[in-house]
Amino acid sequence: MTVNLLHALPQALPDEVYTELVRSGEVRIERIVSNGQITPQGQWYDQAEYEWVLLLAGAAGLRFEDEADDRSLVPGDCVLIAPHRRHRVTYTGEQTVWLAVWWPPAR
Repeated sequence: MTVNLLHALPQALPDEVYTELVRSGEVRIERIVSNGQITPQGQWYDQAEYEWVLLLAGAAGLRFEDEADDRSLVPGDCVLIAPHRRHRVTYTGEQTVWLAVWWPPAR
């Protein structure tokens, strides 16, 4: 089966749309489509897994709690987020598409 991650994008999104593409054991790969959504002010993601994200389309801002400034992401940019590294999405453009891979730390 062939899938194009940039086709058949959901429109007029009240919330981000997460689509699981692959799951194998404790590893999962998802497509995330954003359309202006951000992390609510004062909230931070703090997850127990590694997360690697690749911005496929659109634009986004990513802020880490331990950094003074946002990271501006454009298509092709990728970031590895270590477990429990607090972060938040500060902006997304229209039809922003992410590819995200999560996996647990080695035991």
